[in-house]
Amino acid sequence: PYRRVSARSEMLSKRLVRLDESTAVTIDWRSMDVKDRALWHLDRDYHRPIRDPLWSNIYISDSLFPVIDSYEFQQLNRIKQLGPSHLVYPGATHTRMSHSLGVYHIAFRMIRRLLTHPDCPSLDVVAVRSYLCAALLHDLGHFPFTHSLKELALAEHEQLAAAAILDGPLHNLLRDTVGADPQMIAAIIDESLPDQGSDELRFFRTLLSGSLDPDKLDYLCRDAYFCGIPYGVQDIDFAITRIIPNGSTGIALEQSGISAVENVLFSKYLMYRAVYWHRTVRVATAMIKKGLYEGLSSGLIEPEQLYGLDDETFYALFATRDEPPFQLIQRVHNRRLHVPVSDLAFDEENEVHGQLLDLHRRAEAERLISDTLAGQGLAVEVGDVIVDVPESISFEVAFPVWNGTEFIDFPHAGTVFTPGVVRDFTRSLRRIRLMVRRELADRIREPGDILGSTLDSFR
Repeated sequence: PYRRVSARSEMLSKRLVRLDESTAVTIDWRSMDVKDRALWHLDRDYHRPIRDPLWSNIYISDSLFPVIDSYEFQQLNRIKQLGPSHLVYPGATHTRMSHSLGVYHIAFRMIRRLLTHPDCPSLDVVAVRSYLCAALLHDLGHFPFTHSLKELALAEHEQLAAAAILDGPLHNLLRDTVGADPQMIAAIIDESLPDQGSDELRFFRTLLSGSLDPDKLDYLCRDAYFCGIPYGVQDIDFAITRIIPNGSTGIALEQSGISAVENVLFSKYLMYRAVYWHRTVRVATAMIKKGLYEGLSSGLIEPEQLYGLDDETFYALFATRDEPPFQLIQRVHNRRLHVPVSDLAFDEENEVHGQLLDLHRRAEAERLISDTLAGQGLAVEVGDVIVDVPESISFEVAFPVWNGTEFIDFPHAGTVFTPGVVRDFTRSLRRIRLMVRRELADRIREPGDILGSTLDSFR
């Protein structure tokens, strides 16, 4: 156990006393190398626990508490991590804030592990602090349903997070109270910012976002826990003990740890099948996306009105709007969901299917289907017909593995997850769905033929 001699905590006090059974030994801070200083900082300053149902105690430094108490971070506590998934899994009400704390916790454990490895690059205390802040604040730019709205003309949440860090009140707090570098924090989160040739920055970017990153390790475990399903659980302890530094480019995996990445890949597949792309979840997100697409396209709403909202203010924004697009959002809030009436497998090699990835072409298909339904004598309004096409997803397998002699690519390291298997994962998950307002569902004649003939007309 260690305790400080000096009461002055910033600048990482000059001296340290280690107490053992018989003697007190004074250690001069200046005699430590760069990595030892970073390790000493991690072991000494992160001692205040936050209770978490997944990771038990998450230890925070005194200087980070003002960041956690900030308005920008607390806003994340009002945004559900899984959007409308609670409509299927009632327990899925955990928030972006609890996830962010979990990512920070795993990032702390990973960097602590790497700093003890002899091949770890020299990372100074300010850089390590900045990395931990980036892990804590990586979702700061999220507004409700962000990941479901990637196809819309909206700012990337990483860019919004970087702007909040660089231009808002957090900037001075991170610099003066935490002792971190706001520029580095923003650049770790937002990879569109220049790296300015910094090996440290590239190292931390790879560590925070990769095949075996703290974000993925937390959200798979956390989402599974709160949904009450076993599919996403990861062996975090095992995974962390098998990572090693890979020069200044990030991390690699010992060959004995291949199963850790395999577990992540298969868990991600199962979570997409059971939760993220559950049919009812797809319906709810498609309705919200359609409402916002129509609202943005017609100028009824501007992108800036969405940024900075939480779940409550998002729904409140549309609660009193009578325009048909926004009634879709109100229906989701009240769980008056559309009904899927037809679906078919998405084929990446099918040119027509590819055209549906464009929201404007998809809107054309929806208008054609609406005209067909009107020809059957049905009264169809804007938003009553939605064609849903899941976006492409990535199962990252570009990961170096150390076999004791050299680094080899993960797909060639003796794993079953070859590029072909990963492509089959994606192919089996993606389905084109036709969904309509519930009152119309039972009155449509041959909905499968309608979807097929509409797609044929695109040829």
